[in-house]
Amino acid sequence: MTTVAAFVAHPDDETLGCGATLAKLAATHDVHVVVLGDGITARHEARSDRKAVEELYEDARAAAAVLGVASVTFERLPDLRFDTLPLLDIVWKVERVIRELSPEVIYTHHPGDLNRDHQLTCRAVLTATRPQTGCPVREIYSFEVPSSTDWTFGAVAPSFRPTIFVDVADTIAKKVAAMESYRSERRDFPHPRSGEALRALAKHRGSTAGLLYAEAFELVRSIRRDPLD
Repeated sequence: MTTVAAFVAHPDDETLGCGATLAKLAATHDVHVVVLGDGITARHEARSDRKAVEELYEDARAAAAVLGVASVTFERLPDLRFDTLPLLDIVWKVERVIRELSPEVIYTHHPGDLNRDHQLTCRAVLTATRPQTGCPVREIYSFEVPSSTDWTFGAVAPSFRPTIFVDVADTIAKKVAAMESYRSERRDFPHPRSGEALRALAKHRGSTAGLLYAEAFELVRSIRRDPLD
């Protein structure tokens, strides 16, 4: 059974970026979510509110249950302040999880995202998974996060240019339901994090590839012994 890990900066990024794909994979693979940041303490009203953090983690666990993933873990880095930390500290956290899980496939943020934490998560993952002897990771995919990747308006290079489209017609409802678990993060339409907008994006990505609904990814790296495997 293939082990899959999604490394994300904040709770809800896993659902927004690849929730329907994780739900699809969870039916036949060992799928784990790793949340590096606390996701809320940058907000003035929650800066010292540990209850708000724990409630957000409760929501993340509820979302993970909807998606059917095997585990969700929290590394509790400071929200929107990853750039105050040495990159090596973030890399070490990613490396530790890779040693524990030995994932063959990783999903993470796109490097051209508006959110600095998202950018640094991607960089830490790429640093921790350098293709050296002994690294278990064969494939890395980057995803888009509505209300972040799209809000760069092409001004942050490189822009997200999807090359992989996953048919999620059977699991888009789980993605929307998982997002509903996030009481403090979900929004009403026309916000990109609303259920209606998430379905619309999946329809748009699907139409690009001749599918009803799809999640889109950029392939970062694929190492194969068999070119058709």
